[in-house]
Amino acid sequence: MIDEKRLILSVKSGSEKAYRTLYEMWVSRLYQFVYQYLKSEETTDDVVQETFYRIWINREKLDAESSFKAYLFTIAYHLLLKELRRQLNNTSMEEFIEYNDNIRTSGDEAEKQIDFDQFCKALKQAKEKLTPRQREIFELNKEQNLSVAEIAEQLCIKEQVVRNQLSTALKIIRAELQQYSFILLLFLSHF
Repeated sequence: MIDEKRLILSVKSGSEKAYRTLYEMWVSRLYQFVYQYLKSEETTDDVVQETFYRIWINREKLDAESSFKAYLFTIAYHLLLKELRRQLNNTSMEEFIEYNDNIRTSGDEAEKQIDFDQFCKALKQAKEKLTPRQREIFELNKEQNLSVAEIAEQLCIKEQVVRNQLSTALKIIRAELQQYSFILLLFLSHF
């Protein structure tokens, strides 16, 4: 099992090997997420490569204690929107952007634009409301990218226990982070 926090610290200090490992861990999922909106392999490749390029260029800013997944997908989301705006000759693209802008601003709370740092802080506080076991399972699944079977094996518990604990944890997290609906959606989906 690869320790993602250790990898992030290594990337932060300039390890290209750790960066390649982190890239290999996430490139496929990120590609799938971006491709579902762009429907173009070439453009998807560009957005994914630019996302990882920005991770490398800004590696000193990486925080091993925050969710790398949320950070990665937030960067990709902004690059995806930029690309969609560039392609605005298509009505469905315009509707997609309008829909996402509505989600991000949630009506009369337009001044509360989603801020990654605030999201991470809120996520940390929300995780404190979980039981120690729920928090452990949630972090293994959503932050370290382990499957239910891998978590069950690692913790020596049944897969159904993992599913139940994860389901309860997700309900609590969703309830606590309602105002961050889009970033939460990125964080919890596509995995």
